[in-house]
Amino acid sequence: MLSLGLLIFLFLLRPAYLQFPRACVTAEILQTKECCPVWEQDGSVCGARSGRGFCQDVVISDLPNGPQYPFNGIDDRERWPSVFYNRTCQCAGNYMGFDCGDCKFGFFGVNCAEKRESLRRNIFQLSVTERQKLISYLNLAKNTISTDYVIVTGTYEHMNNGTDPMFADASVYDVFVWMHYYVSRDALLGGTNVWTDIDFAHWAPAFLPWHRVYLLSWEHEIRKLTGDFSFTIPYWDWKDALDCEVCTDELMGGRNLLKPDHISPASVFSSWKVICSQAAEYNSRGVLCNGTGEGPLLRNPGNQNRDVVSRLPTSADVEFTLSLEQYDTSPMDISANMSFRNTLEGFGNPQTGQGNSAQRWMHAAVHAYMNGSMSSVQGSANDPIFFLHHSFVDRYCKSSCHQASHCLSPSCSPALSAGIPEPLSTAGPEDLAVAPGCWNLWGPGSMSHSSSHGLCLQHTTAEKEQGFNAFRETSPDRQKKEGALSLVISQNSVKGVTVLTVMTVTSQGVTVITCLILYCFFLK
Repeated sequence: MLSLGLLIFLFLLRPAYLQFPRACVTAEILQTKECCPVWEQDGSVCGARSGRGFCQDVVISDLPNGPQYPFNGIDDRERWPSVFYNRTCQCAGNYMGFDCGDCKFGFFGVNCAEKRESLRRNIFQLSVTERQKLISYLNLAKNTISTDYVIVTGTYEHMNNGTDPMFADASVYDVFVWMHYYVSRDALLGGTNVWTDIDFAHWAPAFLPWHRVYLLSWEHEIRKLTGDFSFTIPYWDWKDALDCEVCTDELMGGRNLLKPDHISPASVFSSWKVICSQAAEYNSRGVLCNGTGEGPLLRNPGNQNRDVVSRLPTSADVEFTLSLEQYDTSPMDISANMSFRNTLEGFGNPQTGQGNSAQRWMHAAVHAYMNGSMSSVQGSANDPIFFLHHSFVDRYCKSSCHQASHCLSPSCSPALSAGIPEPLSTAGPEDLAVAPGCWNLWGPGSMSHSSSHGLCLQHTTAEKEQGFNAFRETSPDRQKKEGALSLVISQNSVKGVTVLTVMTVTSQGVTVITCLILYCFFLK
């Protein structure tokens, strides 16, 4: 299996977030490659008139792919989203979205100035009314066509390089089913040739941050659909469970007594149709999922292949996983030993820490245990239990410094707790350091220089000169700080990941470094 940790993480930062805005899928826009819609509230492109954002060139990393990926320019997801768009809305302040019309996660209000925490709760702590509301929201999302997004049903080559657009409507819920399919799908090499050892969201360091972004985005769309901005995804605490506790008609649907792998007719989920669940069929024809219904939601928990999964995870499994001291280890794929990410994902044994386990554990064990739609990687999000499951997995990347948090979090860093410095404000190195007990995201085996605050890359001479000019424009008192000054010359936050460009000026010269900083801010 392919380890694309660096590629995947950079992929996460792309402005289009692996979604296709309905306003940007015409032949004209695909030819110009400019996706900068008008924000309807003020009638200007990217809400520029209101200071929300501007149409700018997409900045693509020139870093090479991982050595396990032997291709270049054969997959639309490479250097995302440049195959489809090279100019998009770059949002300012607390704004985000394809037209800068939304608030960044954690911010609310007309001008996105209200900062508010949201708490995800155990589904069994919800009242009867809250459980009913959850189910009604899910069903509403499943049966409401998204007004903002469509799904792509062909490659850019299939579209004759954009002259014949291939997109389809999908419900709010199915847009996210498709997103999980699209990020995990095999690469089409032409005809019926495919490359299966590729996944932009699994088997590598990006597993946790990608799914965090995915959950936050899904939560955000449910809030917009329902108008309930207090909505959060509950979680199912599956450790030590003896069976599928949420598989009841009051929750995610019980078992159909006449068809054990179907959902009980007493549940609304029995009427759901799955999409993007037939990977082998698509590969045999060299096509993408087109979003049409492919049959009922399937689930047969507890009747899985016991040679692969013998049981659901235990408290002991969780405790061992949290005791691991490296977020990930070389080669940062399913063979990684003593890796928190690989063990939590389920390819490392939670009793020994050894990778390439013949059995599936932790996260992967829950998927396999469901023995149905949720057990296929590409189609797993068809089952609403997927979101309860990943909400619980996400808890183990929460803000907690006294045990393994594996994320740079506000509680781990005083600077983050107070807020990342604004562009052109001073920030000493100590402001960016991770406090003891917080882990380096990139660990041993990183493909680039690793620091205590993320993945850092030295810049070119031209970029250094640009940074130095920005420094010279600052006030003299900023240029004095014990002989050196660390200046944040740019800052962009994209859904839980902050990209800082930091310049340090000393008597020896100028150093410009860009750092990718992952931090957990949403859960308690």
